[in-house]
Amino acid sequence: KQWYQRRVAITAGGIRKREIDQIGGPNEFQEFYNRLRKLKDYHKKHSNEIASPMVMEFLELKNLRENPDENEEMVEFTDEEGYGKYLDLHECYEQFVNLKHATKIDYLTYLTSFDRLFEFPKDKKLNADYKKYLMSLQDYLVGFLHRINPLMNFDAETERILDDLEEKWAVGTFPGWARDPTSAMKSGNVLDLVPFDSAEELASLGLDRLKTALQSLNLKCGGTLEQRAIRLYSTKGRDINELDPSAYAKNKKTRDEGQKQKEVAQLEAFIYHYTELLSEQRTATRENVERRQARTADEVDDDDVDDVDDNDDDDDELIPYNPKNLPLGWDGKPIPYWLYKLHGLNLYFNCEICGNFKYRGPKAFQRHFAEWRHAHGMRCLGIPNTAHFANVTLIEDARALWEKIKAEKNKDKFQKETEEEFEDSHGNVVSRKVYNDLKRQGLL
Repeated sequence: KQWYQRRVAITAGGIRKREIDQIGGPNEFQEFYNRLRKLKDYHKKHSNEIASPMVMEFLELKNLRENPDENEEMVEFTDEEGYGKYLDLHECYEQFVNLKHATKIDYLTYLTSFDRLFEFPKDKKLNADYKKYLMSLQDYLVGFLHRINPLMNFDAETERILDDLEEKWAVGTFPGWARDPTSAMKSGNVLDLVPFDSAEELASLGLDRLKTALQSLNLKCGGTLEQRAIRLYSTKGRDINELDPSAYAKNKKTRDEGQKQKEVAQLEAFIYHYTELLSEQRTATRENVERRQARTADEVDDDDVDDVDDNDDDDDELIPYNPKNLPLGWDGKPIPYWLYKLHGLNLYFNCEICGNFKYRGPKAFQRHFAEWRHAHGMRCLGIPNTAHFANVTLIEDARALWEKIKAEKNKDKFQKETEEEFEDSHGNVVSRKVYNDLKRQGLL
């Protein structure tokens, strides 16, 4: 029966038909000797190789899982993250409270307000410590998203964020960086033009006073006394945005400062977007921290008393009292309920790749990725059971991730038609395709 099933599988895949076509053609002996030569070459190169049973593959996978430090690292979460349920922002919180102008708050308040970057003073955002803090926060959010959702298209998300930033930055409505049209009028060197009725009256103030007044408005301050007076008097009763752009001074320092502001705003835009994507984990983290901070030692003891029904232990009892259907320990008695909850044995995890098999507890669920059932399911899908597919349980997700990995590997391959270069007799470097076209046309 097994031979028949294997025969049907080979025939369905088209392998048997291709072999018959190859050995049944006009050069059947050539095909035979080609295969014989390949077999001899292989055994000549691997003359001392010993065939290893399939169980060795499962032992290697088990070793890869149990000793992650000695092998390639798999997807891991910290104890605080709880397998991707919660955020672990303690390092970012330490950087935030050490900022020079940051308000000293506790960790729970920080979880509520760490994305309210628009409340930070704008003039304090251009220092190196604040930018370093934003980069650390962005790296953590991106890394956390990579671990919980490896199939997310981060290139499309990045493009969407940058487009939204450019649109809001152009009109000056980006949170925390809104433009104030009257900000230039608040300088101490700005001259009040209400008492003056003409440019000639302004000219009586002198060159130096007119220069400082023009500089406070970021306008050109050169020219004669009359030109300066006319330029300054033209701003009377008008908004700063209504002035002719050619009247503004070209200040390199201002341009550099604007570029730095946009870089900081770009980091803030990424944090705003990724925080919105992680809103569910953020809410769960805040509730988890509140619950852990609110519980006292007495409440923990009360919960244990409510959960576990204390009764007299009887060593001679054949059937142990187990109303909650707890697993049995080494002594044949139910394990404590707190240990049952600690190991998460009340949770069941389903794996579609393993034939919708359910695993009890996160430890057994994480261990099964290196066991035979999951490896067999991956082999049936035609996908290697590597560390890239850790924590992937759906067949659709595994296939999509495998296609993505193959596409990324194909990008790194050398493309002869587009990347191979040729040089003609005149020293011109062209691609392979262009060179062949010119050669066929006799233009070389």
